[in-house]
Amino acid sequence: MSEASTSAAEAHTGGERSVESPGRVTLRVTDGVAVVELSNPGKRNAFTWDMYDALERACARVDADTSVRVLVIRGAGGAFAAGTDIAQFTDFATAADGLAYERRVAGVLEALLAVRVPAVAVVQGPAVGAGLAVAACCDLVIATSESVFGVPVARTLGNCLPAAVVARLQQRLGAARTMSMLLTSTLLPAPEAAVAGFVTSVVDPADLEAEVVSITNRISRGAPLTLASLKEIDRRLAAGDTDADDLLLRCYGSEDFREGVHAFLEHRRPVWRGV
Repeated sequence: MSEASTSAAEAHTGGERSVESPGRVTLRVTDGVAVVELSNPGKRNAFTWDMYDALERACARVDADTSVRVLVIRGAGGAFAAGTDIAQFTDFATAADGLAYERRVAGVLEALLAVRVPAVAVVQGPAVGAGLAVAACCDLVIATSESVFGVPVARTLGNCLPAAVVARLQQRLGAARTMSMLLTSTLLPAPEAAVAGFVTSVVDPADLEAEVVSITNRISRGAPLTLASLKEIDRRLAAGDTDADDLLLRCYGSEDFREGVHAFLEHRRPVWRGV
């Protein structure tokens, strides 16, 4: 098992400790499963600026680690993430500060969307604001029955969402349900989000860990190039691009494809190498 913690308490190079901050993003890799945990005690894991940066770095580390087959993102202490730590907005002096913030977050979300392995959001409690955006950028969402999802900024802060985030929510929740949620500042309970197709499975809290293990094990047994290609096709389709010939060539030309054919004919489980 390898573990790396990237947080406000850690310098960007060398892992040296500097000024302590409550926000933390921790990355652990065990048996091909990378687990990113969001933690901001007392603030339901609301993102600090450093947590956003740490999440982006964690995505880069997962991409660079060829042993990783699946990424899990979850929150500590019974919450996923309740948006951005609002105290930071008091430093905004102009509207340009808000635009810079949204572009900064967009870069983090783009990095998450681009991760080569399947990403699974494990949601307990609120996935609100930026927390919902992070969950929406994952491929699968597992939620406990008391979890809620939403972006109630029309009722709370009076800011707005970037078009790319609205588009992603519409893709995952449907346009009508997304606009209803946003315009009425409604929080969707997990069962309703599951009906919309946003949540993959809703489980009792006591069954959450077993469900996470079951899904990550099933993903980890898949062919890495196939999984990466399916993720890329999904990303392209969201952008209106239906050209996937390069991905088909990559899979059909791989050693894994030849291994898969031989394993099927020999009635054995294939040994995937990702090449």
